[in-house]
Amino acid sequence: MDAGIPAHVPQSHVADVDVYQPPLIEEIGFHRAWARLQADHPPVIWTPRNEGHWIALSGEAVQQVQSDPDRFSSRVIVVPKSIGEHHGLIPTTIDPPEHRPYRALLNARLNPGTVRGLGDSIRQTAIDLIESFRARGHCDFTAEYAEIFPIRVFMTMVGLPMQDAPTIRHWAACMTRPGMPMTFEEGKQAFFAYLAPVIARRTANPGEDMLSQMVIADMGGRIMTPDEAVKLCTQVLIAGVDTVVNFLGFVLAELAQNPPLRADLAAMGGNTTPAVNELFRRFGLVSIGREVRHDMEFHGVTLKAGDMIAMPTQVHGLDPAQNDDPLKIDFSRRRAPHSAFGSGPHMCPGQELARKEVAITLEEWLRRIPDFELAPDADLSPVPGIVGALRRVTLQWPA
Repeated sequence: MDAGIPAHVPQSHVADVDVYQPPLIEEIGFHRAWARLQADHPPVIWTPRNEGHWIALSGEAVQQVQSDPDRFSSRVIVVPKSIGEHHGLIPTTIDPPEHRPYRALLNARLNPGTVRGLGDSIRQTAIDLIESFRARGHCDFTAEYAEIFPIRVFMTMVGLPMQDAPTIRHWAACMTRPGMPMTFEEGKQAFFAYLAPVIARRTANPGEDMLSQMVIADMGGRIMTPDEAVKLCTQVLIAGVDTVVNFLGFVLAELAQNPPLRADLAAMGGNTTPAVNELFRRFGLVSIGREVRHDMEFHGVTLKAGDMIAMPTQVHGLDPAQNDDPLKIDFSRRRAPHSAFGSGPHMCPGQELARKEVAITLEEWLRRIPDFELAPDADLSPVPGIVGALRRVTLQWPA
């Protein structure tokens, strides 16, 4: 899948980088590997990997790419482009203004007021999970909490059976990680086959769940077609079962190795908002792409129409030009710029839910298990893919 170097790419801006598994990731970890790449290269580089594409490495470049649909289209958001062209989910692959009606459906069901109303049930879910293993003195945090908590919350919101969650998460992984048993297209078709009858039933007999309310919503005198509905609902499910799962793994692994940070968090009590914001800055996860709309000069290089440019969004928060000493976690930072939730017209509509889930996890975990450490069988090796992840976070504490 490697490509040659196009004539418009200067050799000084070429680097052998797999955006899904960057150099040194095994040796120094996911975020430090991206910080090293950023420090050692210009703001925009070209890689021959994944059919050849640009990578935005500075915080400024990342923000510009994701915020400017007139220059950078969301028509293709995955590299390699031959795969990304078949993505086609809604609204992530639609540019403004066409994406707005679909985005409005998501905003209406993931707004701060709705999320606040879910707070008690989210908190009870967190408590139940933590109490299920607290007396034991150890847990596989990845399998026993991170892969259950946000997914249980989300599956309740969309009204799907919890027993289907592992299968849905597997399909999502096949669409976001290389080397999986199913191809990208096979994963997508599995989602479509699963959701088509669900959507048909809920269109005919809608409930109060999020999927029902989206598929019957008024979109200017019409409702979505079955094709639109299955593409939108597939995107919703993928987003709901992967990102927060992996983010929590990075956060708890850090807290397990950093007692002073735990003490700072515990001292905050129920006011964890500054901590949550800082943790999202420090542990950004998602690498997505855009298609260049027309020839242009951009951060010292010439981009050609049709080129792909990848955005490892984590480099925004890790850029020392944007945040002083960016690898340090500092809960006193204010308005620290980052792109953990993206920016521009496709900024993540589920960010309030994600923040709430993380805040509640921190509060309830530290209330019940204030002192803990990594267990000997923890495996913090990175898992390649569009969304950064750690393989297995196992924890132990005095029983």
